[in-house]
Amino acid sequence: MASNRAVFLDRDGTINVEREFLHRSEEFHFIPGAAQAIRLLKDAGFRVIVVTNQSGIARGYFDENAVDRLHRYIDGELSRFGSSIDAYYFCPHHPEYKSDDNGEACSCRKPLPGMLLQAAADFSLDLPASFIIGDKLADVQAGLNAGCRPILVRTGYGVVEAARLPADVPVYDDLLEAVKAIVEEAGNKAED
Repeated sequence: MASNRAVFLDRDGTINVEREFLHRSEEFHFIPGAAQAIRLLKDAGFRVIVVTNQSGIARGYFDENAVDRLHRYIDGELSRFGSSIDAYYFCPHHPEYKSDDNGEACSCRKPLPGMLLQAAADFSLDLPASFIIGDKLADVQAGLNAGCRPILVRTGYGVVEAARLPADVPVYDDLLEAVKAIVEEAGNKAED
């Protein structure tokens, strides 16, 4: 039976080393422990879903196919660790660029919850039993707006962003440390 709990992961600065407008596989590097963390989540029965703002598309730096190619590359790299991502959602918009044919603002760019809500509908997820992990306040706010539990990591922009967080949002050094805490909590609840 598929899990209805998910851990949403920001991509750049959380899973991989932050690199502005990343879209080429040769520039992709896992943050140490990130691939192991994703496997731990999968082994614990969580869906793992990437939610990432990709404004480089709106800016014309690359297209959606480049993002899809990079995600396939990440999948290949994760398979070497016996792991995988269940789904990728990305926002191709930017507020300074036209979002769609109607000129309406998007609902998917974090801190808005659109990507998380779409994933919840697609996978029948229990958002209050789910988490989001990211390195920016926008990730935390997207999680709060969607009704799931946010966690900030100090990788990427996280060291600077930690000072801007609500006091009750947990902060961990990296994805692996955050995931170990989630898995431990899930194990403790299963024993109750």
